[in-house]
Amino acid sequence: VQLQASGGGLVQAGGSLRLSCAASGFTFDEYAIGWFRQAPGKEREGVSCISSRDAGTYYADSVKGRFSISRDNAKNTAYLQMNSLKPEDTAVYYCARGPFQCTVVTVRGFRKTFDSWGQGTLVTVSS
Repeated sequence: VQLQASGGGLVQAGGSLRLSCAASGFTFDEYAIGWFRQAPGKEREGVSCISSRDAGTYYADSVKGRFSISRDNAKNTAYLQMNSLKPEDTAVYYCARGPFQCTVVTVRGFRKTFDSWGQGTLVTVSS
């Protein structure tokens, strides 16, 4: 199982980035994919999640209306479109494989529910 996150970079506040998570080694459309982030000195937190086949989604309150998650099962890739970025969005962003369905419970319990993680991509938002 491998997940490779990419697309991070330096952007000014108000700008946009699109992160990609390329997956291999498992049946992609049978798993949810989550995006998580960890800012310096802070705990890792769930940002967004997309369920396997019905594509139900979850967003943390802090990113609702600004971030959009999607997936292309034919390409084994998930995406996180991040708009209206704020300095507080600065963090290393990770994608991870999770259970079939995204719920607030599965995302908040990610240490138990998400079993494979990518290496992370750094997003820096300047003010």
